[in-house]
Amino acid sequence: MDNSLASLHRPVRRRLVRLVRRSHDPLVVRRATAVLLLAQGRAVAEVAREMAAARSSVQSWRDLFLCKGEAGLIPRRRGAPASTVTPQLIQQLLALAPHSPRELGYLRNTWTSELFAKELARQHQQVVHASTVRRLLRRLGWVWRRARPTLHIRDPRKPARMAAINRALQRAARSDTAVLYVDEADVDLNPKLGALWCRRGQQVAIPTPGQNRKRYLAGALDAHRGTVLYTEGDAKNTDLFLRLLEAAERHYGPSVRRLYVVLDNYGIHSSRIARAWLAHHPRVRLLFQPAYHPWVNAIERLWKAMHDTVTRNHRHKTLPDLMRAVRRFLKVAQPFPGNHHALARA
Repeated sequence: MDNSLASLHRPVRRRLVRLVRRSHDPLVVRRATAVLLLAQGRAVAEVAREMAAARSSVQSWRDLFLCKGEAGLIPRRRGAPASTVTPQLIQQLLALAPHSPRELGYLRNTWTSELFAKELARQHQQVVHASTVRRLLRRLGWVWRRARPTLHIRDPRKPARMAAINRALQRAARSDTAVLYVDEADVDLNPKLGALWCRRGQQVAIPTPGQNRKRYLAGALDAHRGTVLYTEGDAKNTDLFLRLLEAAERHYGPSVRRLYVVLDNYGIHSSRIARAWLAHHPRVRLLFQPAYHPWVNAIERLWKAMHDTVTRNHRHKTLPDLMRAVRRFLKVAQPFPGNHHALARA
């Protein structure tokens, strides 16, 4: 017999009897009945036989009643727990995400889901698991991906240079004006390696010729029409650049009174020979893009598409074969962008 149950006060016994009579939960009725029988001096084994229950269950009910009173006899709520993801939590997480943990005194430069959970608990008393944070970030459109480097150096000439380029682009719709994005590209016989579809657990081997050979392109992308002009050479020098400008002058003819050329600050574009050539060709005007701003030059996207389509993971054994594929790409890519060059047949 349990002496603590045997000494129950009469009001407690009455509440237990009322619980047995009025409760609609059969488990509550069983638990309260077992406690009443134990309070009468019955042994745990005897009550277990009478209630058709395990002795461990009867002992557990007794311990719950002694610890919490009648509330201990009420079973815990079943089903999924309430969600911890609330509008307040979403707002707090979105406020943290754009900042670096170092701003809040942590050693890490970037957030982890565990660190997010810790900071939410510290600042807002929001107890949330790291896996919940990961799922919530994906749902909010945040992904885990590589950062890209960018130079912190600023070009003081950027406003003036961008203003000149924008003025030229506004004039490009006229029939007597053309704006060309100009840049050079390397074509290597050694293939550029990149991702491709393969079986899980296997890595595709791309054969390389061993000794690399190169060919250089100078290209001009018409900003308004999307047409592409290019010249080839064995060296990336002023001669390659000037041959491209001469090809552009022949292509546009005398009807185009002004050729604006947007290009980077590479030395061959401003060499002494290039300046002398420009002095005799006044309709060609060079517009240099701001330093450290390659994205201003739209032909960079053309070169990227060329490498993605032709030179990355290529299996050409000779440089002439590779250059034939490059020429085919530059033909079918026009007008660029917009043509389905990635689906073109060789």
